[in-house]
Amino acid sequence: MFGLAKRTKEAKETDGTEWKTQIRPTPGGTSRIRPAQRVLIYLRAVKTKQYYYPLPAELIAQHPSAERGNDRMMVLDKSTGFIENKMVADLPAYLTERDLVIVNDTKVFPARLLGRWSDSPGSVEILLVSPATDADALAADSRGGGAHSVAWSCMIGSGRPSRAGQIALFGPRDELSAELVERLDGGLWRCAFRSAEPLSALLDRFGRTPVPPYIKREGTEAEEKEDRIRYQTIYAREPGSVAAPTAGLHFTQEIFAALDAKGVRRAAVTLHVGPGTFRPVKTENIEDHHMDFEAFSVPPETADAIAETRERGGRVLCVGSTTVRTLESVAAANGGKVVPGRGASDIFIRPPFKFAVTDMMLTNFHLPQSTLLMMVSALAGRERILCAYALAVRAKYRFFSYGDCMLIK
Repeated sequence: MFGLAKRTKEAKETDGTEWKTQIRPTPGGTSRIRPAQRVLIYLRAVKTKQYYYPLPAELIAQHPSAERGNDRMMVLDKSTGFIENKMVADLPAYLTERDLVIVNDTKVFPARLLGRWSDSPGSVEILLVSPATDADALAADSRGGGAHSVAWSCMIGSGRPSRAGQIALFGPRDELSAELVERLDGGLWRCAFRSAEPLSALLDRFGRTPVPPYIKREGTEAEEKEDRIRYQTIYAREPGSVAAPTAGLHFTQEIFAALDAKGVRRAAVTLHVGPGTFRPVKTENIEDHHMDFEAFSVPPETADAIAETRERGGRVLCVGSTTVRTLESVAAANGGKVVPGRGASDIFIRPPFKFAVTDMMLTNFHLPQSTLLMMVSALAGRERILCAYALAVRAKYRFFSYGDCMLIK
């Protein structure tokens, strides 16, 4: 985190943290500043490795719990550091009739396609990330070759180098083709999909649920059937995500009924989760990492519900990191106020960060050195989060997408 200190340029922390200097002229100064007029400010460059924690592989949940909502919930008081071990069903006990719960109602679609190249027996995997712009879609249509033609930005996985003009085939009878049209930034390709039926219908038929890479799958029908149901919230409404807002996977109709009985209000935002949610931080200093843009929308009723919650002295509980990103992005652009509208966010929430909307957060346990771990550290403090994670490992909590959760209050 950033802080002030009187240190030399060469100073280093024992944990490898480097200290950088920056020169700030005094008010009223000119371009020629005498040494006596200089103020040295030392910015502490936070290392990615400061967010590492050891995690046994057997604690990474490979399947959801036998029954939705039957998961453990660690409760962390961000003010005191006090920790309780509860169940998700206990969540209503921590809320009052003045509070507001906000979820992300995005819907995961079967965006993963497994097929072969048209000119060789080699296999290929394509992950659809986002539909292209109208102009790009028209360009794809102009190439012809199918009753339905549309362009998407995609990730390509194959044992051969990718090049423009390659065509991949999908489906038991090659019902869907995808031509690699143009290489894009971030390792993506613009692909033109062509078929006799709408793409969405074919994805429903033989697309696969894009579970994260740390969830190992053999490709069986039983696994796909489970993931289609359980890697989706019960309130999912707007298709567009290649990853689930996993904190929401814990909710059941019984939990919602218990919240309703207490008078706790609910609202929703939409943020379509992209593959960047799995992308590790590879930079040495966390401030050098850049987030991918993700599209979001905030309906008028949600903005109104937040304003009403503030007026009655209530708290806002954000369900998951995507809800936090959406609301804090909007607030940052509007002087701390949430207003309705659509946009795209690449906000990187990390310590220090002043939250304008989020009072409480329900979230799963996140990967070491991930941007999500940095987000929860911004809310509760890095030391408290890492201490809580160490206790979770000792208590054998289940980690990541299909794992248990944490309530930060």
